[in-house]
Amino acid sequence: MTRGRKYHIPGHTPYMRYFIAHILQFQFHKALCEAAGHQGPLHTCSIYGSHEAGAKLRAALALGSSQPWPVALEAITGSRHMTADALLEYFQPASELS
Repeated sequence: MTRGRKYHIPGHTPYMRYFIAHILQFQFHKALCEAAGHQGPLHTCSIYGSHEAGAKLRAALALGSSQPWPVALEAITGSRHMTADALLEYFQPASELS
């Protein structure tokens, strides 16, 4: 008998949430880098020590589950729409290598 080795399979957890989270991760990163005043390629950004980026992230996290996720997305990025543009921008230098 073959059984799923990950909880997600027998627990019927959709993998789509991981795909969406991956895209949002880069969208958040770009917005926080902009708040931190980062100049240059996105893959070189670190928000470490940025009070501006920290305040933006803190405001979104303070919403908790009291608001739908697009409200938290808007608190960080300024938009309620998900986009993969930041993911593409982050990996653009790697695509230039080939």
